[in-house]
Amino acid sequence: MHRNEGFKEFALELYDALRRRRRMKAEKISKDELYEFWSQITDQSFDSRLQIFFDMVNKNEDGRITEAEVKEIIMLSASANKLARLKEQAEEYAALIMEELDPERLGYIELWQLETLLLQKDTYLNYSQALSYTSQALSQNLAGLRKRGPIRKLSTKLGYYLEENWKRLWVMALWIGVMVGLFTWKFIQYRNRYAYQVMGYCLTTAKGAAETLKLNMALILLPVCRNTITWLRSTRLSRALPFDDNINFHKTIAAAIVIGVILHAGNHLSCDFPRLIASSGQKYQGLTRDFGQTKPTYMKLVRGPEGITGILMVLCMLVAFTLATRWFRRSLVKFPKPFDRLTGFNAFWYSHHLFIIVYMLLIVHGQFLYLIHHWYRKTTWMYLAVPILLYAGERTLRTFRSGYYSVRLLKVAIYPGNVLTLQMSKPPAFRYKSGQYMFVQCPAISPFEWHPFSITSAPGDDYLSIHIRQLGDWTRELKRVFSEACEPPVPGKSGLLRADETTKKSLPKLLIDGPYGAPAQDYKKYDVLLLVGLGIGATPFISILKDLLNNIVKMEEQADSISDYFPPPGQNGRVDLGTILKASRPKWTLKTTNAYFYWVTREQGSFDWFKGVMNEVAELDQRGIIDMHNYLTSVYEEGDARSALITMVQALNHAKNGVDIVSGTRVRTHFARPNWKKVFSRICSKHPYAKIGVFYCGAPVLAQELSKLCFEFNQKGTTRFDFRKEHF
Repeated sequence: MHRNEGFKEFALELYDALRRRRRMKAEKISKDELYEFWSQITDQSFDSRLQIFFDMVNKNEDGRITEAEVKEIIMLSASANKLARLKEQAEEYAALIMEELDPERLGYIELWQLETLLLQKDTYLNYSQALSYTSQALSQNLAGLRKRGPIRKLSTKLGYYLEENWKRLWVMALWIGVMVGLFTWKFIQYRNRYAYQVMGYCLTTAKGAAETLKLNMALILLPVCRNTITWLRSTRLSRALPFDDNINFHKTIAAAIVIGVILHAGNHLSCDFPRLIASSGQKYQGLTRDFGQTKPTYMKLVRGPEGITGILMVLCMLVAFTLATRWFRRSLVKFPKPFDRLTGFNAFWYSHHLFIIVYMLLIVHGQFLYLIHHWYRKTTWMYLAVPILLYAGERTLRTFRSGYYSVRLLKVAIYPGNVLTLQMSKPPAFRYKSGQYMFVQCPAISPFEWHPFSITSAPGDDYLSIHIRQLGDWTRELKRVFSEACEPPVPGKSGLLRADETTKKSLPKLLIDGPYGAPAQDYKKYDVLLLVGLGIGATPFISILKDLLNNIVKMEEQADSISDYFPPPGQNGRVDLGTILKASRPKWTLKTTNAYFYWVTREQGSFDWFKGVMNEVAELDQRGIIDMHNYLTSVYEEGDARSALITMVQALNHAKNGVDIVSGTRVRTHFARPNWKKVFSRICSKHPYAKIGVFYCGAPVLAQELSKLCFEFNQKGTTRFDFRKEHF
């Protein structure tokens, strides 16, 4: 049911309840009566809200609520909050409330009993109290400190910008400086040549742009050398270079290439070629060594090796750049069949391989220059040699490695929200860190396409797992292929469709390549973690949570083994020096002491994706290391009249059975969106002087908010927040 429809149904029942209270029989109400109704609805007092709920349920006005009436109001609340599963289990939860409030089996409950239950809500909600009084006070103090003058605000914004972007800024400044230097060098060089007197500034501009094009055609390959970047992440260079922005830098260089091509090709075709042809015979005499004894025609210049290769390169680039834009890559532009194949990831992927032709043409183009005759001055190949060899080596490595990493699918499940989970065997040589990602290819769909996905299994697991959400043409086809091989799940197992090694139908083959570096892999550098995932953005952090728990278990085992070196009380009590040294050198150390995981999703069915992981974390985390919070945005915020009954049922069920009614796990689900300032305040009060890694994967809007909060709290307290964002 659509949320608006559910709320309309809820609102009608609310109106009927208020009308019964006022003994009104007319269908219409006056402005004054409407205002009075609104005052009652918006009254934040406990008694007022309780009375409204009681009136909604108690339609016959006998002061008693039966189990059927409790079920009805649960159904209404579930509809208003888009909780389809809660509607299905309304009868079960109505029985739970009656069991709690009607132990004598009278068949009804009264207002005072409902009041008693709701007044005891704190007892039920102890397991998920969101904030301490200290952190609330801190949040209020910070809010008061925000009132500053315009100069202070400007300096704060500038400070935030520099802190957030200093790596990008110095790299961009260096890159632009090098381009300006190369352009100026070539511009002056040709300004002092005779050809300038014939072709003027058209020639100098074209040659200056050509020099920047050589640089950028070399640089554009480096950000997509993923193996090299993954290795460099583990070096000290990661402190100064923004490796997380490799694809953004790749796109920025592409934009510079477009500008360079326009300046270079545009000046040649529309300016200096026509000026050369129009020059007098006397002026042309100084260029006979470059263009021949006879003055060339325009078509001869265009048809020559330099002209043909240049035009072909421009055409290939035009196709590749156009299909790589967001509108075409994400199918935002709609074409009728068969032209619809020009949009989507497939079109982007295949058209991008036109650059193999572009680089071949570029090398030929650089060998047939009109005004340069010595080989050592034809520098195009010098710019391109190392990047092309590095990139070719990377592609060759990926090809061989993907064949070496043969995997066997162990389990497949398709969940609500179009999420496909694949669990596969782990090759012996495949070693990775939590937070990293790998590329996956399915030959049944395409023998060439590789797509990146975060690894959701922990390094200590004996299998690999990934979670894939259907977002594009390739993922849509992948889901279809696996759906055909899946069967309905056996009772007691989640997922709409499932398959494993016992499935009768054969599963499609998969190839993997990786692992590759990502921001989340550096989580061990921090004392405390704040992991924030939106929807499928939770995938990089599932592996981290599991790995953190595995590490804690190893540390505890290590501590137990150290105690075994020492004799028990009552023996001679002597221990040799070697034993002491061996025991005092721990084999396993862990800097991270706590982790806070916030998962925000719009669909109740999303919790099925990681239900097993959440239960596992809640069960193994006996020391309270990991604090997990689920947020369902389809439900109205806590305290809203439309979700109050759900909150009560949720608390009661968790107190009785230890299971959250929304997620189906031991982790409580909060409603609406988190108050991030309060979240940061709470962590500040609990972990003074700690270095906290804030890792985020999701929409860019929230990334900006979290980044600003990190900066704001860094200015005011002793806790240090470091923001890291996943890029896909």
